[in-house]
Amino acid sequence: MKLWKELAVELASLCCTSANRDIKTVTARCEHEGVSFLTITLPTYGKDFERSLDRGRVERDLFAGFGWQAGLPSLLGGFLARVFDRNTGVLVDDPCIESVRAIRQLTLMFGKIELDCAPHRVRKALREYVDCEKEVVTANSLLLGSPEQLDDFRRMSKLLFGKVLDDVEGNLMRGEYLPKHGPGATADRLVGNQKYGLNTWPRRLEPYFPFLENVVPSWSLMNLRNQLDGVDFLEPGRELPVKVVTVPKTLKTPRIIAIEPTAMQYSQQAIMRLIVDAIGHDRIARRVVGFDDQTPNQRMAKEGSSTGELATLDLSEASDRVSTTHVKALLHDHPYLYGAVMACRSSKAWVPELKLTFPLKKFASMGSALTFPIEAMVFTTVAFLGIERELRSQLDGSHFMWESEMHPKQLLGLKGVVRVYGDDIIVPTDYVHSVVLALETFGFRVNKAKSFWTGKFRESCGKEYYAGEDVSIVRVRNILPTRLTDVEEIQSMVSFRNQLYLAGYWRTTAWLDSEIRKIITFFPTVLESSPVLGRLSFLGFQTDRMDDNLHSPMVKGWVVKSRLPENQIGGTRALTKCLLMLERSRATASYGPQPGSDKQHLERSGRPSAASMKLRYATPL
Repeated sequence: MKLWKELAVELASLCCTSANRDIKTVTARCEHEGVSFLTITLPTYGKDFERSLDRGRVERDLFAGFGWQAGLPSLLGGFLARVFDRNTGVLVDDPCIESVRAIRQLTLMFGKIELDCAPHRVRKALREYVDCEKEVVTANSLLLGSPEQLDDFRRMSKLLFGKVLDDVEGNLMRGEYLPKHGPGATADRLVGNQKYGLNTWPRRLEPYFPFLENVVPSWSLMNLRNQLDGVDFLEPGRELPVKVVTVPKTLKTPRIIAIEPTAMQYSQQAIMRLIVDAIGHDRIARRVVGFDDQTPNQRMAKEGSSTGELATLDLSEASDRVSTTHVKALLHDHPYLYGAVMACRSSKAWVPELKLTFPLKKFASMGSALTFPIEAMVFTTVAFLGIERELRSQLDGSHFMWESEMHPKQLLGLKGVVRVYGDDIIVPTDYVHSVVLALETFGFRVNKAKSFWTGKFRESCGKEYYAGEDVSIVRVRNILPTRLTDVEEIQSMVSFRNQLYLAGYWRTTAWLDSEIRKIITFFPTVLESSPVLGRLSFLGFQTDRMDDNLHSPMVKGWVVKSRLPENQIGGTRALTKCLLMLERSRATASYGPQPGSDKQHLERSGRPSAASMKLRYATPL
């Protein structure tokens, strides 16, 4: 509440209004309702405010639970009156951008704090996950009953991704791929270096990812028998299911992910990298689908907020609604690739919280390495089908010519461009209704609360814009620390402080500096690249002394240390890891470090289980 009050006072000053009554109201409601007012109720207010911007007026079906004064809610009324007419609730001719940003900052700041949801909310989310399976079955049956729609899907996906999928399938058939272990948890509880000691392997992987070629480092007759000793080749009925768990998202609802078995994850990574690389080299696909760079979507969202020509769409339960029917249609002309994709797809899910195991009708949940690239291609295909229906004529290769290789602002023949990053979809506003209808026809659900096309507000890939101005906010990601041992919370608070400073909220930043110094007494000014927990400043960095050997500046401060857990491997397992790392480093430097860059990588691996801080001299640079 202290943080909220400080920020409310500063924002009121910037917007030439007063926040005194707002502070009293929020204080009283927090005392009565607890932290849920900041983390659930206020964020709902913020989403209703965004919906009002999209509608161009404040209406009574929004802002439930808040009192009204004339045509506007009472809370934050001084800010609202600079955006909407106080009597009619209609958007004024020249809304105050600072007030738009201030309302979003004050209402949404705590909306995504990483705290565990209440148990009943977790169970509700898991039950909805299971119920979603039934909706996928219904959508599948409707699709299978409409062969014309599936034919259109196959034709469009071939136009967009035919060459991409040709390249991926060819590389797979030639064995030109690299499997990879991810850093996360696995259903069989293998962590770090233990993953290189796989002793179970689904038999259906063998035609596409043979165990001897992907796990065993040497076919030497001397040790091959030893390497295969104890390996259990699992028939489909004995395979481990994915483990469905929740992770923090908002206090209103958690995020649901599925933890894959190690062997499946290992194989999925190989196909995922082939798809991402192929799309990155394709003339058409790289223009409309993104995986590694969100900035094109963000730039287009800004343009859409300024011109109104581009709409931003968001899907609910996006990955959970991509079915095996969609994937089969996408890969219709590539049977070998389809077989490999389905071979490394887990077919069952286990929900420990509900004590339930069931067969999966969806393709895969979040957690599979293939979820993101497959869903992006499916959504792109459906979006162009929607555009095609609006045009009432079939698209062909001539429509996918750009005005300029350097500045692809428009597809010739179409009004605007399309860009997909995961479930963040950008389409020309002229086609938005047809695209939404097409998405819903294919079984997806458009999140109307986070999709915008009528007003001047747009959001995509973590950035929000109004009338061409950035109105993105700074979010509190963790609870505020109270003692020196709260290392993660201290790191989060310092990061939040620096983001506030860069956003221009300097009064609140000064207050936060005093609060941080109560916990860590040394809090110097450093650059963003410094290992020291310190303050960012436009005035430069602090120097306490010079290093005698390196002749570089040094500053005294707290440095976070995290040590990887002990996880030793040797023999053939160590050889497998080193050979894979070497091959990845040859292919591209972004795949990971070369063997030898971390001298302890065979002794320690996995994710750090804990972090500590040490007070010492280090570079401020």
